[in-house]
Amino acid sequence: MEQYLIEALSNVATATITTVLLKKGLRNVWLRGTKPLVSGQKGLVGPAFTLRFVPAREDLATPESWSSPISTRAAIEAMPPGCIAVVDAMGITDAGIFGDILCARMKVRGVAGLVTDGVVRDLAGVLCTGLPVWCRGAAAPPSVAGLTFVNWQEPIGCGGVAVFPEDVIVVDDDGAVVIPGALVNEVVEAAVEQEKLEAWIIGEVQAGAALPGLYPANAENKARYEAFRRDQKSAK
Repeated sequence: MEQYLIEALSNVATATITTVLLKKGLRNVWLRGTKPLVSGQKGLVGPAFTLRFVPAREDLATPESWSSPISTRAAIEAMPPGCIAVVDAMGITDAGIFGDILCARMKVRGVAGLVTDGVVRDLAGVLCTGLPVWCRGAAAPPSVAGLTFVNWQEPIGCGGVAVFPEDVIVVDDDGAVVIPGALVNEVVEAAVEQEKLEAWIIGEVQAGAALPGLYPANAENKARYEAFRRDQKSAK
């Protein structure tokens, strides 16, 4: 993913992105249950690296499976720097998908963050790794107590949202949003402009302006905003 896109989206709120995507007909883009493990974490942007669990099956979900070629350990070794690991844990909250050791390895490999509709374990240790995590919380039991890991880098459903490898994930205090890979460039352009418009609207509100005709902006206020932007450019 191009650095300029990452930098542009880093300054855009997930709330703004959902509005831009809504205008393009995409309503189901906010991954339910993906809350920051630590409030106030810096927002992140990166390509999705997907992992998928299914319900636990006793012959497969065993501690021995952790050494299998198809395992979370092997998946972590395939994660490129800068990616955001997005894990379909089926919303299970009584089995931690990753603990401190796995998160530490992800951090060392340069993974930007972890997003899941499940939970982590070894909470204190995970926090110590410094890996940014968005999830449903923490639970002591290991993943195999409730889940079977099946694959990585394939389409998944996380928090009720379809996520494909190389879609773009944006996370902040409001949670995680997915931008379809094919729409990234046009979403970035629209979202950056929307942020600028809303900053102007907030200034107008703070100056005492009423909302009708301002938010959303009618033709008159759009013209006022455009004049404001022209004045800004002239002043530079």
